[in-house]
Amino acid sequence: MSVWLFVWHWAYASFAMFWAVLWSLLLGFCLSAMVQAYVPKGGLASALGRAGVRELSLATALGAASSSCSYAAAATAKSIFVRGADFTTAMVFMFASTNLVIELGLILWRLLGWPFVVVEWLGGLVLIVVFVLLSRLLISRSAIEEGRSRAEAGDDAHHGHAEMLAPGRTLFEKLRSGEGWRYVARYFERDWSMLQTDLVLGFVIAGLLAVAVPASWWHELFVSNAPPALRVIENALVGPIIAILSFVCSIGNVPLAAVLWNGGSSFGGVIAFLYADLIVLPLIDVYRRYYGWRLALQMVGVFYLSMVLAALVVDGAFALIHSEPRPSGNLLMTVERIGFDYTTVLNVVSLALVGLLVWWRRRADASSPRSRTSA
Repeated sequence: MSVWLFVWHWAYASFAMFWAVLWSLLLGFCLSAMVQAYVPKGGLASALGRAGVRELSLATALGAASSSCSYAAAATAKSIFVRGADFTTAMVFMFASTNLVIELGLILWRLLGWPFVVVEWLGGLVLIVVFVLLSRLLISRSAIEEGRSRAEAGDDAHHGHAEMLAPGRTLFEKLRSGEGWRYVARYFERDWSMLQTDLVLGFVIAGLLAVAVPASWWHELFVSNAPPALRVIENALVGPIIAILSFVCSIGNVPLAAVLWNGGSSFGGVIAFLYADLIVLPLIDVYRRYYGWRLALQMVGVFYLSMVLAALVVDGAFALIHSEPRPSGNLLMTVERIGFDYTTVLNVVSLALVGLLVWWRRRADASSPRSRTSA
């Protein structure tokens, strides 16, 4: 393969992964910006300020409805946390918004089959329950409060000390406010600029791994000739590690999961890999910048344990009812093909709406000297 052909494949793979998640990425950043523009600090304390069943159920439902990429989900969870949500509840929102989403299920069905759709949705609930239990045991309150202080200080430093809140007493009044939408656009631009380096790095490295690393290299990490119980445990432990090293987040990790599934991984190993989109290396750095190293490391450790244990529970449940799927053996593509489908339509519509929002904000600021001064 010539150097130019390799570079072309690398660039295409990187862009294809980015294109597959673009609309959900934009949606997630918009939701994060709306939380910041419409909800004052402390405003979510009553609805999500505890980690009770009602609050966790609400966070799960809101997360599933938000349908975000991993990076955008992390940004939204941080915004919710800073505005008064309990840390565990905010993280449950993040888990739900990357696992309990419709478009992920559609891609899983196409590449891996219906059992993986069931696993992703029902198993995602198991993952949330396991995480809630482990977070109460293993994440210290002092680390959480330290992380909250750092996240609040980061918001103040990045957005300015004067909080930009949309005028209006009710959400309906805020949504009707032109000034409020201008604030949404500002928060969107600033959040995007803060994470754009991590985004570019993540997709570029993921594209490189997709075209440069043979699938057989990943397969060698999984034990295949061992007693069934040992194989399942080892594969579940290794699955998230491959996810960390692959740099592939959210929907983009499904094609690689298909490669692993058809190359020798156990059912539990692939499940653990799919759950681990929230601990890829660029996102770990995002957590570090949001919350500091102490909380970030505790988060990653608890996330990892939750993913492994949830994968083992789901694998065991399917084995118990003798419904474990078997690989088809078909050759699966390593990235999504770019074509005229629902992804392209949603991407184009999302780009147009975001472009219109940003254009309108800049036009409004340019025509209002007072707005420029207050910004």
